[in-house]
Amino acid sequence: MEIKIDCIAVTTLAAVGPELAPPRDLIMITLNTNYALSWDWDQNHTESHAVTFTTQYVGKYKLESQKTSPNWSTACEAKSRRSCDLTMRGLNYHGIYVLRVRANANGHHSKWVQLEFCPDKDAALGPPAKVDLAPAGSDLDVFISEPLTSINTSMKELSKMYYHILYWDHPEDSKALRTQTLSSEAKLVTLPGLKAWTLYCVSIQSCNDFYNKSSSFTSPQCMETEGNTPWWQIILYFVGSLVIFFLVMLLILCGPFWCYKTLKAKLYPSNQLPPHFKEYLYDSRSSDIPRLLTPGSESELLCDNVIICAEPTALEIHIFRPDAMAAPPSDLKSDTSGRHSRQQQQQWRLWSFIYWGNLQPVTAQQQSNLHRNGRPGAGKDAGNDSRARDITSDSR
Repeated sequence: MEIKIDCIAVTTLAAVGPELAPPRDLIMITLNTNYALSWDWDQNHTESHAVTFTTQYVGKYKLESQKTSPNWSTACEAKSRRSCDLTMRGLNYHGIYVLRVRANANGHHSKWVQLEFCPDKDAALGPPAKVDLAPAGSDLDVFISEPLTSINTSMKELSKMYYHILYWDHPEDSKALRTQTLSSEAKLVTLPGLKAWTLYCVSIQSCNDFYNKSSSFTSPQCMETEGNTPWWQIILYFVGSLVIFFLVMLLILCGPFWCYKTLKAKLYPSNQLPPHFKEYLYDSRSSDIPRLLTPGSESELLCDNVIICAEPTALEIHIFRPDAMAAPPSDLKSDTSGRHSRQQQQQWRLWSFIYWGNLQPVTAQQQSNLHRNGRPGAGKDAGNDSRARDITSDSR
């Protein structure tokens, strides 16, 4: 019997194997009423993908009660993530809770690791939800929106807090920057003692003195202060208002007249149609209503031939009579015989053009008539000779 019991004991130990490592470094990540439990775990004992975690919580007063055993509420069951969100678990902001986590792998469980958590004491305080600025003369009004819970209610309903306001101006020298502080519980705060027409920046944080908690500062909001308006600016505004008023009145008074003139010029033009256009475009000469021409109406295309003639140019003709020409000297006759022959030939061609109307070659008979009579047409056609004299007289 003893041998059999020993064998069973050895078998049980072999099945259990090495103990599963529990989670470690539990920490709460909080902001106002948003809570999340996070932890680390040693992966050396088993593969990480086969491990899950279970998270439970219970009120601390239940653990201290001796009458009944505590009833743990499970927030995350067999989750592979190394965190568990407790925001929507309805934890009382002023209560105290005990949280615990264990690891699960292949049907085995590690030991529970616990953490005590009090939201009012341990939860981080958030900054104001929104900050707005508005000028109030030479001062600034600061509008503060309270921090919000996870269900969008004010944190002031859960905890007493106030605001620490930090503000400063922007000097030309950045080394001369001086900050001022102001504390207030109100949502509307006026910053006093500011300089007119100066740019100021404001940053605010939430504070709770009971647990000595403070939030981070909001991002700086900047705005320029105002002041008394200088006299030159008042005059400029007055003159500008007068100019704008004058332009508006001018537009109101002259606008309809301009529209009337434009429409009249378009519908009833001052330039009238010529009478010969009205004869065809109006039903009668006494009618002022134009006749409408439709594509199907009968129409007549009137055309006329136009002949364009160029202005004639006057032809200047000089006539030299052969018998009137002086005979050249005897000593120059041999030198100028060729030139004299060319001049006679040109004169014959000229008389031939006047007489026969072209530059046709002069025949021997025509040359004989020129030598005998000194002009063409003698004994043949006196009319041509008369025409030659008329042309010569006109050209002169």
